[in-house]
Amino acid sequence: MEFHLIQAGAVGRRKELEQGMAGQRDDLYQRYLEEVRAYVRAADDLGYAGYGHNEHHLQIEGFEETNHPGMSSMFIGLNSKRLRANTLGYVLPTHNPVRVAEEIATLDHVLKGRLAVGFTRGYQARWFQNYAAVPGARATTPDLAKRRDEQDRINREIFEESVRIVKTAWTNEVFSYEGKYWTFPPKDLVQPHSAYLKFGKGVEPDGRVTKIGIAPRPFQKPYPKLYGAFAHSMRTIRFWAREGGKPIVLANNLEFCRGLWDAYKEEADRAGRSVAEEDIAAWGGIISIDRSRERALKKLEEHWWVWDQWFLPFDQARPMAIVGTPDEVSRQIETAFNQLRFNEVHLQIGQGYLEKDEVIDELELFASKVMPRFS
Repeated sequence: MEFHLIQAGAVGRRKELEQGMAGQRDDLYQRYLEEVRAYVRAADDLGYAGYGHNEHHLQIEGFEETNHPGMSSMFIGLNSKRLRANTLGYVLPTHNPVRVAEEIATLDHVLKGRLAVGFTRGYQARWFQNYAAVPGARATTPDLAKRRDEQDRINREIFEESVRIVKTAWTNEVFSYEGKYWTFPPKDLVQPHSAYLKFGKGVEPDGRVTKIGIAPRPFQKPYPKLYGAFAHSMRTIRFWAREGGKPIVLANNLEFCRGLWDAYKEEADRAGRSVAEEDIAAWGGIISIDRSRERALKKLEEHWWVWDQWFLPFDQARPMAIVGTPDEVSRQIETAFNQLRFNEVHLQIGQGYLEKDEVIDELELFASKVMPRFS
């Protein structure tokens, strides 16, 4: 069993966030970097498999200040020796997919393969619609997805097309792509250059660029491990079953999770992909562990305050809470494993809103008292 950590990217404690505009305070951001560095180094030493983060922008409130997925993973990778940086993930409809493919491939080389990448659709309209790579694209929400809204449909189409382009760029020396939203290279692109003809590919003698290729290609072959970051819909689960991504599911209902696992297996079989049950998806949730159940519940209140203030208004339901003493936490994981079967657990820690010593203590307690039971 692999155990991975996830951070939200919060820069402040509750009182600091309540003061407003915490995201623009230099002192808080410098402390954030110092604390994340400490958590990454501790996780590396304690045997955690990976450290993950999301992508969000314009976060002046300070709840999720992780505004560049590549640089965040670089920071994690350069402050560790062994664990993997988990980019969870690029919000693809806000990026040029070829640029994403090349950036990830470069990062994969810098970290020499200590990288996994998730792709997401984007649900926060304020920043999404300022960054949208396709004019007119909009963020989606669980509510829009359930209603099969037109806005949700377009978002999903852009996302799925972008995933295919990224994978095409990773797995081909040179390529061309013509889809509904993206065409690579542009059909009218002409640039004569003798070196293109002598040393490269994809350019005709008259200078017409007919194919392009990224440089470098990924260090890992054929490419880094792919995650469907925090997938909760059947359509998204089935998409990743076809495309070979591993969903990370933090839902708080194990029966619902079982349905996702079954849907993935069914779709993977239909697509001709043989996937072991343990490899279908990763499970996890918020971790609040302590030698005292009362203290664990008290710390969980800080998680829920952040969740209810920030995530709930985005229609993000509370995730699974893995809470209690080491024995209680172990039993929760075992119960989920017996019902679902998985080989990865992703744990959201109290980064930002708990004191550093509290978080380090939780990491050490979990590593010493829980992880050995699943080795």
